[in-house]
Amino acid sequence: MKVSDILRVKGNTLYTISPEDPLAVALDLMSEKDIGSLVVMEQGKLVGMLTFREVIQQVVKNKGSVGDTRVRAAMDSAPHTCAMDTELDEVRRLMLERHARYTPVMEKHMLMGVISFYDVAKAVVEAQDFENKLLKAYIRDWPEDSPDSRFV
Repeated sequence: MKVSDILRVKGNTLYTISPEDPLAVALDLMSEKDIGSLVVMEQGKLVGMLTFREVIQQVVKNKGSVGDTRVRAAMDSAPHTCAMDTELDEVRRLMLERHARYTPVMEKHMLMGVISFYDVAKAVVEAQDFENKLLKAYIRDWPEDSPDSRFV
Protein backbone atom coordinates (compact mmCIF):
# COMPACT_ATOMS: atom_id res chain seq x y z
CA MET A 1 0.00 0.00 0.00
CA LYS A 2 1.21 3.50 -0.83
CA VAL A 3 0.58 7.00 0.50
CA SER A 4 -1.52 7.73 -2.58
CA ASP A 5 -3.95 4.99 -1.49
CA ILE A 6 -4.46 6.70 1.87
CA LEU A 7 -5.02 10.11 0.29
CA ARG A 8 -7.47 8.65 -2.22
CA VAL A 9 -9.66 7.40 0.64
CA LYS A 10 -9.06 10.35 2.95
CA GLY A 11 -9.75 13.08 0.41
CA ASN A 12 -7.78 16.18 -0.39
CA THR A 13 -8.99 18.85 2.03
CA LEU A 14 -5.99 20.88 3.20
CA TYR A 15 -5.73 23.59 5.78
CA THR A 16 -2.81 25.97 5.51
CA ILE A 17 -1.60 29.10 7.24
CA SER A 18 1.06 31.73 6.64
CA PRO A 19 4.15 31.88 8.87
CA GLU A 20 3.37 35.55 9.58
CA ASP A 21 -0.15 34.85 10.89
CA PRO A 22 -0.66 35.13 14.64
CA LEU A 23 -0.51 31.83 16.50
CA ALA A 24 -3.93 32.67 17.98
CA VAL A 25 -5.42 32.63 14.46
CA ALA A 26 -3.88 29.21 13.86
CA LEU A 27 -5.38 27.91 17.10
CA ASP A 28 -8.81 29.26 16.17
CA LEU A 29 -8.63 27.52 12.79
CA MET A 30 -7.42 24.23 14.30
CA SER A 31 -10.21 24.33 16.86
CA GLU A 32 -12.91 25.32 14.36
CA LYS A 33 -11.94 22.58 11.88
CA ASP A 34 -11.17 20.02 14.63
CA ILE A 35 -7.73 19.30 13.18
CA GLY A 36 -4.39 18.66 14.82
CA SER A 37 -2.12 20.33 12.29
CA LEU A 38 -1.73 23.09 9.76
CA VAL A 39 0.65 23.19 6.83
CA VAL A 40 2.60 26.44 6.86
CA MET A 41 2.90 27.84 3.33
CA GLU A 42 4.71 30.92 2.07
CA GLN A 43 4.54 32.03 -1.57
CA GLY A 44 3.14 28.63 -2.54
CA LYS A 45 5.92 26.66 -0.85
CA LEU A 46 5.92 24.44 2.21
CA VAL A 47 7.95 26.19 4.93
CA GLY A 48 6.76 24.37 8.03
CA MET A 49 4.25 22.36 9.95
CA LEU A 50 2.29 23.47 12.98
CA THR A 51 0.82 20.85 15.30
CA PHE A 52 -0.53 20.96 18.81
CA ARG A 53 2.90 19.79 19.99
CA GLU A 54 4.57 22.98 18.72
CA VAL A 55 1.71 25.11 20.05
CA ILE A 56 2.03 23.63 23.54
CA GLN A 57 5.81 24.12 23.50
CA GLN A 58 5.34 27.77 22.54
CA VAL A 59 2.69 28.35 25.22
CA VAL A 60 5.07 26.90 27.83
CA LYS A 61 7.84 29.24 26.59
CA ASN A 62 5.40 32.15 26.92
CA LYS A 63 4.52 31.09 30.49
CA GLY A 64 0.99 29.99 29.62
CA SER A 65 0.08 32.55 26.98
CA VAL A 66 -0.02 32.63 23.20
CA GLY A 67 0.56 36.36 23.27
CA ASP A 68 1.33 37.95 19.94
CA THR A 69 3.53 35.07 18.78
CA ARG A 70 3.61 34.42 15.05
CA VAL A 71 3.25 30.97 13.53
CA ARG A 72 6.90 31.15 12.34
CA ALA A 73 8.13 31.19 15.95
CA ALA A 74 6.25 28.01 16.87
CA MET A 75 6.27 25.88 13.68
CA ASP A 76 8.52 22.97 12.83
CA SER A 77 10.52 24.53 10.02
CA ALA A 78 11.92 21.21 8.79
CA PRO A 79 9.04 18.73 8.70
CA HIS A 80 9.67 15.29 7.30
CA THR A 81 7.78 14.81 4.03
CA CYS A 82 6.93 11.83 1.89
CA ALA A 83 5.87 11.28 -1.72
CA MET A 84 2.70 9.81 -3.20
CA ASP A 85 4.55 6.59 -4.11
CA THR A 86 6.12 6.08 -0.67
CA GLU A 87 5.27 2.67 0.76
CA LEU A 88 3.10 2.69 3.87
CA ASP A 89 5.63 0.67 5.89
CA GLU A 90 8.32 3.28 5.18
CA VAL A 91 6.04 6.15 6.27
CA ARG A 92 5.06 4.28 9.42
CA ARG A 93 8.72 3.63 10.29
CA LEU A 94 9.71 7.27 9.71
CA MET A 95 6.76 8.63 11.69
CA LEU A 96 7.64 6.36 14.61
CA GLU A 97 11.33 7.32 14.49
CA ARG A 98 10.57 11.04 14.44
CA HIS A 99 7.56 10.89 16.78
CA ALA A 100 5.68 12.66 13.98
CA ARG A 101 1.90 12.63 14.08
CA TYR A 102 1.51 14.40 10.73
CA THR A 103 3.48 14.17 7.49
CA PRO A 104 3.03 16.43 4.46
CA VAL A 105 2.85 14.60 1.13
CA MET A 106 4.82 16.33 -1.62
CA GLU A 107 5.03 15.64 -5.33
CA LYS A 108 7.59 17.72 -7.25
CA HIS A 109 7.45 20.64 -4.77
CA MET A 110 3.65 20.56 -4.78
CA LEU A 111 1.70 19.84 -1.59
CA MET A 112 -0.65 16.93 -2.26
CA GLY A 113 -2.00 16.40 1.24
CA VAL A 114 -1.17 15.50 4.82
CA ILE A 115 -1.36 12.07 6.36
CA SER A 116 -1.64 11.51 10.07
CA PHE A 117 -0.43 8.64 12.17
CA TYR A 118 -4.12 7.81 12.64
CA ASP A 119 -4.52 7.54 8.84
CA VAL A 120 -1.55 5.18 8.68
CA ALA A 121 -2.75 3.04 11.59
CA LYS A 122 -6.25 2.83 10.14
CA ALA A 123 -4.90 1.71 6.75
CA VAL A 124 -2.73 -0.96 8.39
CA VAL A 125 -5.64 -2.32 10.45
CA GLU A 126 -7.94 -2.39 7.40
CA ALA A 127 -5.30 -4.22 5.34
CA GLN A 128 -4.79 -6.75 8.14
CA ASP A 129 -8.55 -7.27 8.49
CA PHE A 130 -8.83 -7.92 4.75
CA GLU A 131 -5.91 -10.36 4.84
CA ASN A 132 -7.41 -12.16 7.85
CA LYS A 133 -10.73 -12.58 6.03
CA LEU A 134 -8.94 -14.02 3.00
CA LEU A 135 -6.94 -16.45 5.14
CA LYS A 136 -10.03 -17.58 7.05
CA ALA A 137 -11.91 -18.13 3.80
CA TYR A 138 -8.96 -20.09 2.42
CA ILE A 139 -8.78 -22.29 5.54
CA ARG A 140 -12.56 -22.83 5.54
CA ASP A 141 -12.38 -24.01 1.92
CA TRP A 142 -9.38 -26.32 2.46
CA PRO A 143 -9.87 -29.57 0.49
CA GLU A 144 -10.84 -32.49 2.77
CA ASP A 145 -8.83 -35.11 0.87
CA SER A 146 -5.60 -33.09 1.01
CA PRO A 147 -2.62 -34.71 2.76
CA ASP A 148 -2.33 -31.54 4.88
CA SER A 149 -5.98 -31.62 6.02
CA ARG A 150 -4.97 -33.38 9.22
CA PHE A 151 -3.43 -30.10 10.43
CA VAL A 152 -6.63 -28.03 10.08
